[in-house]
Amino acid sequence: MHLHADSRIAMTLDAGGTNLKFSAIRGGELLFEPICIPTEAADLKRCLHNIVEGFSQVRSRCPNPPVAISFAFPGPADYPSGIIGDLPNLPAFRGGVALGPMLEEYFQLPVFINNDGDLFVYGEAIAGFLPYVNNLLEEAGSPKRYKNLFGVTLGTGFGGGIVRDSDLFIGDNSVGGEAWLLRNKIEPSINAEEGACIRAVRGVYAEVAGISFEQSPEPKVICAIATGQSPGHREAAVEAFRRFGDVVGDAIAQALTLIDGLAVIGGGISSAAPLFMPSLVAALNDVYVKPSGNLRRLIARAFNLEDPADREVFLKGETRTITVPGSSRMIQYDPLQRTAVGLSRLGTSESVAIGAYAYAIHQLGPGH
Repeated sequence: MHLHADSRIAMTLDAGGTNLKFSAIRGGELLFEPICIPTEAADLKRCLHNIVEGFSQVRSRCPNPPVAISFAFPGPADYPSGIIGDLPNLPAFRGGVALGPMLEEYFQLPVFINNDGDLFVYGEAIAGFLPYVNNLLEEAGSPKRYKNLFGVTLGTGFGGGIVRDSDLFIGDNSVGGEAWLLRNKIEPSINAEEGACIRAVRGVYAEVAGISFEQSPEPKVICAIATGQSPGHREAAVEAFRRFGDVVGDAIAQALTLIDGLAVIGGGISSAAPLFMPSLVAALNDVYVKPSGNLRRLIARAFNLEDPADREVFLKGETRTITVPGSSRMIQYDPLQRTAVGLSRLGTSESVAIGAYAYAIHQLGPGH
């Protein structure tokens, strides 16, 4: 998808429980700084008013009329129909609100709504992590290329999304890529999100430090404690991120077992990647213990693309030249089956916006 050559403008929104972040995008580029308005998540009338107001402000600043509205909401909903249902951090929408049809009538534009985790991964697949990796492989002279991407967002919750060969995978019930419901490696009776979010990091820190959860600091502070930049229980801080990486890594492994692609990470906690990436990648490269011998957790070997040594091996592969039987023709062959995990190349918010724009342009088709 060649977004940069497209002159059409789409208005986008990244909707959260606290703030609504509105943007306008043309050719895959933000036209101006995002406009932020409070969500008013518990008051439907005020929330809908703020959504209309935000898009109205964006439209007034567009150099040309926009062709679509495309945006992200957190959590499951009937996205193809534009109906937002029971979302825990947006209680005003409980019971079902036809937000898409309402905006279509008001602005007289096609409206597309998707899950925020899905659009994050779509943005990274179109203009972020996936082309970044493929460009590195091309520069390294490797014949290897990737088309499939799984991604997670690490923050208040544990979001996810899947892109297969440039297409966003939504699923039959609009609930494809719901990473938060994968099994938790450390505590298999609960879901992965309980070990892969802000409260998980705080919870482990509190447990190891011997304090209450309420006394446990936010992950940013725990990160500073782990790196020796702030006072606190350093062992607890290091252990909090080690367990976090173990759970996130195993969840990604569950997904990559079926998807067979690359993995990208975004969200606020991703800034602590040096602390949790070692245990995350170790979980990807873990083994099942069998009487007949250990079995690799993933068929593909996993590499940390943020680590220079890992990145070098990943890019080099094991490329060799082989002869076609019965012929003098030579072809390149790389037998190293491998995957890689790395951080967002756009930033989570921008990835969501670019994903929303790309989705709208793809749905409208050329020349709309």
